[in-house]
Amino acid sequence: MKTGKAKLVRCAIYTRVSTDQGLEQDFNSLDAQYDASQAYIRSQAHAGWTLVRSKYDDGGFSGGNTDRPALQRLLDDVRAGKVGIIVVYKVDRGYDTKDRKITVNHAEADCVRTIFRSYLKLGSLNLLMADLRKGDIVTKSRMLKSGKTIGGIPFTRGPLAYLLRNRFYIGEVIFKGETLPGEQPAIVDRALFDEVQAKLNEQVRNHKQCRTKSEAPLAGRLFDDRGHRMTPSHARKGAIKYRYYISSALVQGQMEQAGSVNRVPAKEIEALVAKSIRNHLGQSADIEDAVLIRDHVDRVEIRPDRLIIELANAKSAGANGKRGIQRIEVPWCKTPATRRREILVPKTAAAYQVRPIRSENRALLVASIARGRRWLDELAINPDANVEAIAAREGCSARKVNMTISLSFIAPDLVRAAIEGRLPHGMGVARLCELPAEWSRQHHILGFNSP
Repeated sequence: MKTGKAKLVRCAIYTRVSTDQGLEQDFNSLDAQYDASQAYIRSQAHAGWTLVRSKYDDGGFSGGNTDRPALQRLLDDVRAGKVGIIVVYKVDRGYDTKDRKITVNHAEADCVRTIFRSYLKLGSLNLLMADLRKGDIVTKSRMLKSGKTIGGIPFTRGPLAYLLRNRFYIGEVIFKGETLPGEQPAIVDRALFDEVQAKLNEQVRNHKQCRTKSEAPLAGRLFDDRGHRMTPSHARKGAIKYRYYISSALVQGQMEQAGSVNRVPAKEIEALVAKSIRNHLGQSADIEDAVLIRDHVDRVEIRPDRLIIELANAKSAGANGKRGIQRIEVPWCKTPATRRREILVPKTAAAYQVRPIRSENRALLVASIARGRRWLDELAINPDANVEAIAAREGCSARKVNMTISLSFIAPDLVRAAIEGRLPHGMGVARLCELPAEWSRQHHILGFNSP
């Protein structure tokens, strides 16, 4: 495709909490900060911003202590030229600072209380996000010293979860693991805050139970090598169900941002991770793979030549008082397809001599292209949209949705040829879904001259 590219800017996300409390949860404060920062980096893709692979998380370190392992590692990478921009997430809605003192922003405080009450009424972060969009309630806008305004965008799940857990709104602060009275006035009633915490804790318990029963034990733990979560997906062929993990960047239609390996067979990866953990820890063969993964795996990163497995509950202080993360590196490479399928057009026939596509196939193809573009727009515009939700709504598989979306990347003149019925005979939806992304190769494969 002929698109201008901005200069690449490597961005790193730094997250920190001052207490270990809650870090054992499936979705904790560090996750919320990371997701919010990642969403902001994606919004700046037009400026060349791209997320680096490394994660810099300091869980259980006070802000007054700059000798934090992840922070020092990040600063070393900045000095080495590996990172150009550091992105952090700071929640301060409800309050302003003036003359180095915290004052209440009454309009924003009303929004905070509305969010708390709405969550208690709806009982779901996803429903809350939809409700806030209907009410046009967005994140707080802030003006930088440069004059640029940031914020003012729809809430996503991470920032909402972080906001609803924030004890700052009830006049408290967390310092070195202790909850202390703060100087700021409370803007949320204590009873309302406690009810919301109980509801959030209930959701966490239900989520854990569902994930324990899930047939995708690596859900929430598997990442590509650019930091994107790998989302469970599946396809059916007859009575057989094939499970996969797909990069969330791919699911959101941002193929250029996905890692080097963006789709993997689920059973193969799960079995390899479980086997590696079993051998490393000397666990019994009687323990199910899913239980091993649930109890011992914190994170798995997929690279083209290996898996990097971070062990859960392995973060311990060393002799120097700094924390380390125990990792296992396992050799691995993606199994290639047994047979590469290609679209072949007779080389001896001129373009005008090739038998044209059948009219009924043309109509189906044009409708599918339009549908794929519509679904791609939905994924790009709506942060809540995903392939699985579209598949459920349309009554088809996630694989069918992904294949249809791939038709959106056919060169414009080839789309015009499809509308006019000038594509070669036999070029239907299934075969055109296999076209490469490069327009020049599309033209070559279909026997058309590049414009």
